[in-house]
Amino acid sequence: MTSQTSDQLPRQGGHGKEKTMSKLMRAPRECGSWFWDLDEVAEPGLESALATASRMSEALVELELLAPAKLEFGWYVLDIGTTGIRSSLELTTQLGDPSLPERLLGSRPAAFPSAKIDDVHVIGTGKWIDAAGQTQQEPQLVDLSVSPAPTGLSAVLSVHHDIWAWYDFSGKPHPEVYHHNAPRLAAALQELSRMLGVSPEPGDPTYFGSSTPEGLAIPEAYEDGLGPDLTSRL
Repeated sequence: MTSQTSDQLPRQGGHGKEKTMSKLMRAPRECGSWFWDLDEVAEPGLESALATASRMSEALVELELLAPAKLEFGWYVLDIGTTGIRSSLELTTQLGDPSLPERLLGSRPAAFPSAKIDDVHVIGTGKWIDAAGQTQQEPQLVDLSVSPAPTGLSAVLSVHHDIWAWYDFSGKPHPEVYHHNAPRLAAALQELSRMLGVSPEPGDPTYFGSSTPEGLAIPEAYEDGLGPDLTSRL
């Protein structure tokens, strides 16, 4: 992998049209995820969900893990289920802009006039640090979603790359990459929990990893010192 120092990530609402090319292998399922039940600390609904997404994104921007560029969201009909339709909205303004909920609702599919917005996904680019200590940019380095469900607000942070893990996807230890990046994920989880006033529940293990309150669990090494080879499912 050729390393080069990345340019400064844009802040919310100041996004150019340049696309960042992916340098990392991305797992089809999460390597780790964390769920915040916000029912007791935030009101349900789209306005509250976007306000929460804005606060969480600000913390991730400060840690250079996510620079929001667009929102993606699905639609469902109460008592029926998903419509199978997803919408995307480029962020030309701040996530906290009071006009944003109306803009999202304005994209409601005409065939489903009573449809409501499902989970709102914040899509953007983040920074990671390679083995040589060089900063790189990666699209969707972390995934953030907030649910405006009327039964209660919730949020999820997930990761799909091996830079947060002791072993890369082929099972080889990469301690330099791990030590450059895993503490940043731990700091993000700690800051988001402090800000939200709620500790997250680690998500269920997947083929690609298992979550802990601080990051990703380290699998037990085989006799040869390697970890599990996960590349067959990438």
